[in-house]
Amino acid sequence: MDLYQRHVEKYEAEHLAYSKRLNRLSTLRLMAFIFSAILIVILANERLLALLLIVAPLCVLGFGALIKHYNQVAYLKQHAAFLKEINVHEIVKLQNKLSDFPTGQAFSDRNHPYVSDLDIFGAHSLFQLLNRTATESGQRVLADWLSAPATKEVILERQQAIRELTPKLDWRQHFQASGLHYENKKSDYRQLLAWIEKPVQLLPQQSKYLAACIVLSILSTSAAVYFAFHLLSADWFIRMVPLLIIAFVNARFLKRVRPITQEMVENTHNKEILGGYQSLILAIEAEHFQAATLQRLQSAFRHQHYSAAAEISKLKRILDIFQSTGNMLYPAFNTLWLLDIYWILMIEKWKVRNQSYLSVWAAAVSEFEVLSSVAGFAYANPSYIFPKLREESYHIHFERLGHPLISPEKRVCNDFHLDGRGKIALITGSNMAGKSTFLRTVGVNLVLAFMGAPCCAKSGQVSSLQLFTSMRTQDNLEEGTSSFYAELKRIAQLLHLIESGQAIFFLLDEMFKGTNSQDRHKGGASLIRQLSELNAFGMISTHDLELAKLAERHRMVDNYSFNSEIHQGEITFNYALTQGICRDFNASELMKKIGIKILPDFNAIG
Repeated sequence: MDLYQRHVEKYEAEHLAYSKRLNRLSTLRLMAFIFSAILIVILANERLLALLLIVAPLCVLGFGALIKHYNQVAYLKQHAAFLKEINVHEIVKLQNKLSDFPTGQAFSDRNHPYVSDLDIFGAHSLFQLLNRTATESGQRVLADWLSAPATKEVILERQQAIRELTPKLDWRQHFQASGLHYENKKSDYRQLLAWIEKPVQLLPQQSKYLAACIVLSILSTSAAVYFAFHLLSADWFIRMVPLLIIAFVNARFLKRVRPITQEMVENTHNKEILGGYQSLILAIEAEHFQAATLQRLQSAFRHQHYSAAAEISKLKRILDIFQSTGNMLYPAFNTLWLLDIYWILMIEKWKVRNQSYLSVWAAAVSEFEVLSSVAGFAYANPSYIFPKLREESYHIHFERLGHPLISPEKRVCNDFHLDGRGKIALITGSNMAGKSTFLRTVGVNLVLAFMGAPCCAKSGQVSSLQLFTSMRTQDNLEEGTSSFYAELKRIAQLLHLIESGQAIFFLLDEMFKGTNSQDRHKGGASLIRQLSELNAFGMISTHDLELAKLAERHRMVDNYSFNSEIHQGEITFNYALTQGICRDFNASELMKKIGIKILPDFNAIG
């Protein structure tokens, strides 16, 4: 926290210094323009043409250099602002205040095996806590990692890369800020890829189009020169006829490619996406890495004699030209020299040369962003650990396991161990004691472990597993599905996965809560027996103490519980996981606290 605060102060000071430099440069730029204009006018009035031909270009070059320097300082000023913002965000994340960050809700899927139940996406989610990406494709890769466990080999490679990136605080933050310069939330990189991969149209007939352009350009230039030399003659309008004829021919020729030209103009907004990728690539290429994954990703940006950053720069320059087609001079020059044809051919050549690489570059940049994001998460939480991956299946062991989305000052950590196929942990507990939160604690840390990220624990060992949850089943009005039937469908999906032989770790919270108590008890007992017979591996929470006793009696589960204490009408929770069945009840006390008068005898209601 202190380090991030010092960085905030440091970059705030840099931003202020660059602001002062920009103010001075603005004044200097204005003075240079006025001085140059006065000097050129004086030389012209004095008819010092030789000196004017020397001074005028020097003034233009000097003014251009001044503008370039101004733009560089403006970039550095914005960069300092982004770095300050990044460190402010780190402080806010340490305080678990996530409301202002992108939620990733678009990546959520209610039919997914676990994301809806474990706060992976949405408000106050794991996505918000981890995400430090600047590109849309980076967010998508992060969402993919959160939504599907990686193989053991991939997890180990990611852990190695994240460990290397974690202490590179300055590089990571400059890398993130480099992408923020070009952040454009209205852009879609998939549309960019679709446009780049679209088949070329003029290039297959390049020689035909170029020959026509050369001939027509020579004719139009000749006609324009001819007209210029006779501009002051009495019959100038007659001399203009050849120019009008060739201009008409050129316009008809340009009309044939107008749809392509319009498509190019419509895609000029892709400069922002391309600029972001280019800036991030340059940051990656400038750093030295040891981890095999980082070196592999870094190598994607240079293919033989190609440089990804240089190639992207070429495409950006052409798109810049298309963006300027709306100014007053371009149509005249375009009519004379058919410029659209040349630019289209240049873009199509770029496509043919690079369309197979762009998706690779985007994927490599995005993976770098996610690795850097997770490294930022690891750096901000130095007490978190990378769990060891066990060879044998069906093994989970955590010491001092906590929920990363709960503030450290409120977080209660517990040890948890489940080993061997067929092991089921049944957790009972009074209301608000922490059963559901603990199930999510285990689940969200497994999501972190299986994506290669550190877990909120003192130590951990896990084996490769597929995670499945049924915790927040909801009704669906569109499909006419009740919450109870939605839960049944979810349970059926779980049973099918277990029967298929996959290594599944399941989390079930309050089974069959949408039906009456008698059916709930009968259904819960039947499901636990079926899961036990299938050698299933997972955790179940329930309020049903009789169910817990029954399951324990038949040795189908290991019982754990969360308990509360009631003292003088006040309920206290320690959120500590203990072995055995829950030994207290607090529902009546909770109802009393909100004003419900509890009858001493239920029959007294009559």
